[in-house]
Amino acid sequence: MSPSSPPQQQHEEFIFRSKLPDIEIPTHLPLHSYCFQNISQFHNRPCLINGETGEILTYSDVHLTVRKIAAGLNTLGINQGDVIMLVLRNSPQFALTFLGASYRGAVITTANPFYTSSELSKQATATKTKLIVTQSAYLNKINDFAKFNNIKIVSIDSSSPPSPQSSSEESTGVVDFSVLTNADENDAPEVKLTPNDIVALPFSSGTSGLPKGVMLTHENLVTTISQLVDGENPHQYTNGEDVLLCVLPMFHIYALNSILLCGIRCGAAVLIVEKFEIKTLLELIEKYKVTVASFVPPIVLALVKSGESNKYDLSSIRAMITGAAPMGMELEHAVKDRLPQTVLGQGYGMTEAGPLSISLAFAKEPFKTKPGACGTVVRNAEMKIVDTETGASLPRNKAGEICIRGTKVMKGYLNDPEATKRTIDKEGWLHTGDIGLIDNDDELFIVDRLKELIKYKGYQVAPAELEALLISHPNISDAAVVPLKDEVAGEVPVAFVVRSNGSKISEDEIKQYISQQVVFYKRINRVYFTDTIPKAASGKILRKQLTARLNEGLVVAT
Repeated sequence: MSPSSPPQQQHEEFIFRSKLPDIEIPTHLPLHSYCFQNISQFHNRPCLINGETGEILTYSDVHLTVRKIAAGLNTLGINQGDVIMLVLRNSPQFALTFLGASYRGAVITTANPFYTSSELSKQATATKTKLIVTQSAYLNKINDFAKFNNIKIVSIDSSSPPSPQSSSEESTGVVDFSVLTNADENDAPEVKLTPNDIVALPFSSGTSGLPKGVMLTHENLVTTISQLVDGENPHQYTNGEDVLLCVLPMFHIYALNSILLCGIRCGAAVLIVEKFEIKTLLELIEKYKVTVASFVPPIVLALVKSGESNKYDLSSIRAMITGAAPMGMELEHAVKDRLPQTVLGQGYGMTEAGPLSISLAFAKEPFKTKPGACGTVVRNAEMKIVDTETGASLPRNKAGEICIRGTKVMKGYLNDPEATKRTIDKEGWLHTGDIGLIDNDDELFIVDRLKELIKYKGYQVAPAELEALLISHPNISDAAVVPLKDEVAGEVPVAFVVRSNGSKISEDEIKQYISQQVVFYKRINRVYFTDTIPKAASGKILRKQLTARLNEGLVVAT
């Protein structure tokens, strides 16, 4: 610009970064190479502990097994870029298959094993799944669909060992997991991967609408792991001898990324707990001397309120972090009273970009975090708070929509460019749909939610999905689903329903109709009958009006 040129008007950009310095992140490495990059330092240490059986796999065991699985997948006809669906509860096989697929260059889509047949078939169809890895308890939900679509099934607990002559296998199409683990690791073909290749395809409803496939690349996951555990001052897992508790579902990005993959990267032992049951959980924490416990607020609430917790030695827990849903200050104080030796922190993230912010209380040189704060933005990323009306970035202590930018941000939504454009703007900012502010100490506070999602114990419930099911009933002409606050679950879905002319459909009939089609946490908790559903001129449901009616006690279930 010449000295005589008129000055251009510019809007100040308020961009926030981590208190920690940026680091060099090896995004050129595929996920599996990155996770096992330092294995020579801890190859004989425990890697995966099966809380159910007590079996312990060392890092050498795991590294060998995942390479065998890569070869076995090739034998089953799985090629680079093919999609494998995991329909599993927490188990070592979940972790092994995920990493084995990465070696093969395949893509893993994770599904909640409690999904109904309809929910599983929708996800398998959307992702063009070629292979499903599951367990016998869920075969009845996927067998028919798999046969009709020529999808192979591998079971981790088949009743009989595999045999080339087994007529039962040929008739059911189900093979035993040992077909993968008994393969020769040297038979795995060479795969050329790029940082932009997809490795994981979890499903999320984003900020609104139906569940969508989130395309996460090798670069995305390497970045989100490195931001938490690499560098001179990592947030967690400081000594290589940590035992990480994994009771949260591994099909959720929180457990998959921040517990399992982060733990493997830094040589920790990951204690895999199949399901949450308070007494069993406390026994395992005491037995294996868990040092870092990751929870969601409902589990923390159960831990604090249960009289069982006083019967066990939990003094090994040096750090506890919660995520997936906000934790109130009262609950934080209750935890500190029960576990005074434990450093407590919160994290905030989303499937589309992994952890966005996290308490630095776990670092070697910890920063104090205020109660209710989610810590500060992770390193090697940028965050800004934008005005929901104008889009202008806001300074400290002003609430607006949280946006994040960096190599952590997803590639996009599967086969949905319009939803991708609505979520990631032209400058690369991912709009989270959450309302927050950053204070004078660079700490992030979540204060509201733009997004329509209902959070049941950390699980996502998309109102649009339930509304589509409701209005498909011939006796319902219109419907809207909104969250109702619940002490145990956080939020539960409730429905406002307009009956069709002359219909006398009851609340119980509606609840049963929905419960037959969806996983347990998506079930309708209450039904409120109404004459109309409030909508904007565009047709968008005005959920805030309905939520206000709930909160003000202006509705009565009939």
